[in-house]
Amino acid sequence: LNGYIEVKSELGKGTTFLIYLPLTQESKTVIETSNKAIAKGGAETILVAEDDERLRKLYRTILSGQGYNIILANDGDDAIRQFKDNRDKIQLIMLDMIMPKKNGKEVYREIKMLGTNAMFLFASGYTDDKIDQTILHAEGVNFIAKPVSPKDLLFKVREILDRAGDNGKS
Repeated sequence: LNGYIEVKSELGKGTTFLIYLPLTQESKTVIETSNKAIAKGGAETILVAEDDERLRKLYRTILSGQGYNIILANDGDDAIRQFKDNRDKIQLIMLDMIMPKKNGKEVYREIKMLGTNAMFLFASGYTDDKIDQTILHAEGVNFIAKPVSPKDLLFKVREILDRAGDNGKS
């Protein structure tokens, strides 16, 4: 009540929305914040296989900004090559489900045959009917839907790495 929105638009300059809200009678406003403010980072090494160059760079920026060491791969063959060159360093392998040369499922199977204790995180923007669900139920495999917010990506990565660390302590 008593609020309004003003729109100003100029060709070639853009549009501005001004939102006017009425004052409330309350003198205190309590704003609840999520307890998931910022995920703690880490020093683990993550192999990120993503064929979209913009997403690859974005993932690197987000993850390395929290202290993670990032190894990038631009397709399935490159992911396997990077894994072979860095297998002793890698704790998490993040695979796009649909990539050129080898898809995420093929990369997963080949890396598993080579032997690794690394955890896997599959990412896809495709609907469930385009994704082979059987691979997502394998031990040590996790999934995140694209697009994913930086905060959600960081929380998922930290959750997986912490869970892997807990399993190694038993």
